[in-house]
Amino acid sequence: MSEIILVKKLLSNGELCAKCVDVEQQLIKNDQMKHIDKVVIADESDSNSEGMVLAKELDVTRAPFFIVDDNGAKQVYVSYLKFSKEVLAGATDKKAELEELVQNSVDLDYI
Repeated sequence: MSEIILVKKLLSNGELCAKCVDVEQQLIKNDQMKHIDKVVIADESDSNSEGMVLAKELDVTRAPFFIVDDNGAKQVYVSYLKFSKEVLAGATDKKAELEELVQNSVDLDYI
């Protein structure tokens, strides 16, 4: 059985990163939080926090991210839309998907 972990980043000022808040709101809006087995915090001011250790172990540099652990085989998703589509089989909003693609690509820019 798979375990799904959501890793959110806590900034040094004590607030969650804006993208983490946005993604969590989408999960709630789409009734997908019920599929998340565990929420872990990557505390930017504590390199030994569980989330920071996982990020280092899995070579992830962006937050939030999802880990799908299927009996030790871990798949990491840094895109909520890709995670939702591939893991949760949720319907995606094409406009939001394109906006995320542009935001996450250094080679693309708005026209």
